[in-house]
Amino acid sequence: MAKTFVGVVSSDKADKTIVVKVATRKTHPIYKKQFTSTNKFIAHDEKNEASIGDKVSISETRPLSARKRFILEKVLEKAPIRHVEAMPPEVAEVVGEKQDTEEEK
Repeated sequence: MAKTFVGVVSSDKADKTIVVKVATRKTHPIYKKQFTSTNKFIAHDEKNEASIGDKVSISETRPLSARKRFILEKVLEKAPIRHVEAMPPEVAEVVGEKQDTEEEK
């Protein structure tokens, strides 16, 4: 039986690959204090549908690469805020987008 985990995507920079952080609650055997333990799993995302912050379900499969042992089953919940990087001014000029600069204000 394949293991399945639910976690949050922490990186989607590689093509068709995501890094998923899975948090589990554990209890210390002697002190009985609960703590959170996180594991990072590299998973295959065939359609590049998951992005940073999405809550996803991954399941175990045959080894796909040196560190990839999981595949994306489905995106359970999309991230509320998308991470968008600002363009440098020299790139924005080439693309044709207007950005506010200090001289214009």
